[in-house]
Amino acid sequence: MVTPLMSCSARLPVYTLIISMIIPAEDFLGFNLQGLVLMIFYLIGFVSAIGIAYLMKFIIKSKERSYYIMEMPSYKIPDWKTVIYTIVEKVKIFLFDAGKIIIAVSIVLWFLSSFAPGNKFEKIEQQWTGKKDASMHIAADKLEASYAGIIGKSIEPAIKPLGFDWKIGISLITSFAAREVFVGTMSTIYSVGDDNIQSIQERLKNVKNQETGEAFFTPAVGISLMLFYAFAMQCMSTLAIVYRETKHWKWPAIQFLYMGVLAYVSSFIAYQLLS
Repeated sequence: MVTPLMSCSARLPVYTLIISMIIPAEDFLGFNLQGLVLMIFYLIGFVSAIGIAYLMKFIIKSKERSYYIMEMPSYKIPDWKTVIYTIVEKVKIFLFDAGKIIIAVSIVLWFLSSFAPGNKFEKIEQQWTGKKDASMHIAADKLEASYAGIIGKSIEPAIKPLGFDWKIGISLITSFAAREVFVGTMSTIYSVGDDNIQSIQERLKNVKNQETGEAFFTPAVGISLMLFYAFAMQCMSTLAIVYRETKHWKWPAIQFLYMGVLAYVSSFIAYQLLS
C-alpha cells in the first residue's frame, strides 16, 4: 500500500521532461531551481508514504508482529570492475525489460494514431485540399479523427479539470504499462504527420492552447501532471506482484483505486490553485 508512493526511476523521465519545460534554469538561494523542484517531488513521495503508512496503521489491522533485521556489510573501497559490471547489467535490464514495453506500446500507438474508422482521413484531405496551411491542418485533424483520438476524446471530460487534454489522456493510458512510456507516447502523438526533426521538449513547448492561443504546457499544467504521476498507480508489474503475494485481486484493486483518487484530487487542487 505504501511502497509505490516512493519515487522510482520510472518517474524520472517524466519529471525531467516537464521540469525542463516549465522551470527556468536559474539559481535560487545558491541552488539550481530545476534541481530543487526535482528534489521536492522526490520528497513528496517520501512524505506521502509516511502519511499513508500512518493512516494504514489504523485501517489495516495486523495480528502478526514483524521485525526488520539487517546485517551491516563490511565497507570497502569500490571495485571498479564490479561497478562497471553493475552499470552494464542495470542498463541491459532497462533496455530489454522496459525497452520492450516502450517499443511495443509505441508501435501500437503509431497504428492507432495513423488509422481511423471508415474513410475519415479521405474526407479530411478533401476538406483541406487547396487551402492555406493545408498540411498542418490535415495532420491535426487526422490525429483527432484517428483511433487514438477517439480514445483520448472519450476520457477528456474526466481529465479536463486537471488541465489535461485528450493527447495527454492517451499518454496517461499508455503509462499504465510503464511510466517511462509517457515520453515516447508524447513524442509519437506530437510527431504524427510532421516530418521535421525536433526534440520532444521543443515540440511540447510550441504546443498552443486552442482556446486561449497561448502555450499549453504552463506551470499549472506541468505541476498538475507531475503530481498525477507522483501518486497514480501506473505500474502493472507492481499490481501483478501484489496479486501474487496476496493471492487475491482485492488488494491490487484497493491499491489502484486509492492511489488513483489521491492522484486525481492532488492534481485537481494544484491546477485550480495555480491556473
